[in-house]
Amino acid sequence: MTKPTFLIVGASLAGAKAAEELRAQGFDGRVTLIGAEAERPYERPPLTKDYLRGESERAQAYVHPDDFYAQQEIELATGTRVTAIDPGTSRVRLDDGRDLGYDRLLLATGAEPRRLDVPGADLDGVYYLRTLADCDLLRARLEAGGRVVTVGGGWIGSEFAASARQCGLEVTVVDPKPLPNERIFGRDIGAFYRDVHGQRGVTQVFGDGVDSFEGAGAIMAVRTTSGRRIECDFAVVGVGVVPRAGLASAAGLQVGNGVVVNDKLQTSAPGIFAAGDVANAWHPFYRERIRVEHWANALHQGPAAARAMLGQQVSYDHIPYFYSDQYDVGMEYSGYAPSWDEVVFRGDRAGGEFVAFWLRDGRVQAGMNVNVWDVNEHVQALIRARQPVAAAVLADPGTPLDELARKLAGES
Repeated sequence: MTKPTFLIVGASLAGAKAAEELRAQGFDGRVTLIGAEAERPYERPPLTKDYLRGESERAQAYVHPDDFYAQQEIELATGTRVTAIDPGTSRVRLDDGRDLGYDRLLLATGAEPRRLDVPGADLDGVYYLRTLADCDLLRARLEAGGRVVTVGGGWIGSEFAASARQCGLEVTVVDPKPLPNERIFGRDIGAFYRDVHGQRGVTQVFGDGVDSFEGAGAIMAVRTTSGRRIECDFAVVGVGVVPRAGLASAAGLQVGNGVVVNDKLQTSAPGIFAAGDVANAWHPFYRERIRVEHWANALHQGPAAARAMLGQQVSYDHIPYFYSDQYDVGMEYSGYAPSWDEVVFRGDRAGGEFVAFWLRDGRVQAGMNVNVWDVNEHVQALIRARQPVAAAVLADPGTPLDELARKLAGES
């Protein structure tokens, strides 16, 4: 009897962890992991942090050691693109003209940077940071020093700006919003991160967008929408990403802000699943679809999809989580708060050691711990409790969060 074939399109963190999970669960059929990049699967957080700054080795960015895939009998096809999926015949077409059949297919194609459509966007010295190859180019630019403009004050832009400043460059951040990440966190946290960068010498131009990049062949300056001219040696654009859902759309799968999947990570086509940045998944806890673009989601959702592919009972309900390190300011954020009534702080906000809680109808929707550790588990428990809690209690450092979480959950 022929053993089944499971294809994974996207040699990403989600794809690599799915392949690992298939073998860990005892699947002995054919596993093929297909990636467009020449690299074997790697993790993206080091690309804006330690690897970018030259503080860690390239090998540390990879998901698995070099010999892992051969040892696990996982066929790793790097530098290979899938150009079409035919759900009717359960086959995919590769860019070299080959067709591959599958019994189960996982889409882990991730996301790609949103591009700026302004004059001069194609000049040399205008970079995006998404891949290991992008990072290698920027790592060399940081080693050379000089002046850089970071377009976008979100997490990619902010983390790159912090790394560039730590490497001694003159850094200017340009963002049309009034504060960094204000839409996600509100004014108080936005102001906190503005000050984190300002106190370390980053020039910040908020409330002003990019009108054009100027230069003769290579960038020499950024022109803002207000007419300001900022001279620079290079620029890095970080204005968000868009899910790589083109393959799924062309194949007739349901698509909307990514590939639409249920809580079992199944798409609208039988035998096809999706995980990671590309998956817009029904979340049973929040009772709505959520697409999460962060490392922890790829880490956990890929293996969950693998178990679902094997026919196991799966209902993916991890609370969204991400972290960020900028200079000596580390934070963890858990939850999902598209709207809130108030933000409650516990600890020393001015000193940069605090926990923030986003509340709606008195219930904790999300929490962020900044330079305060070993509390994230308790923050998630508060979210899952779905119980009203007094703001004064949340703000009181004398009330241990673990005890409060147990009380709200009805535990003794």
